[in-house]
Amino acid sequence: MGLPISLFALMMTSVIGSLLFIIFSFSFLVIISVFIFNGGLYVVLTQLTKYPALLHFKKVFLATISNKRESQLQYEEN
Repeated sequence: MGLPISLFALMMTSVIGSLLFIIFSFSFLVIISVFIFNGGLYVVLTQLTKYPALLHFKKVFLATISNKRESQLQYEEN
């Protein structure tokens, strides 16, 4: 089971950033920590994929959109 597109894009962005960081770093400890960070990020993202209730968001959009008038106020002159 793989990652959804949005989480895959986040993972690839992290990998590309890590590669740039490795290219310009001169410390072996930094290189090891980048690999640990990417591994940890992958584990977290796969856990979020398996158990989506861990990261619960409210719905942003309404279930239905209507032009029905909600109030009885008359804004127009007859």
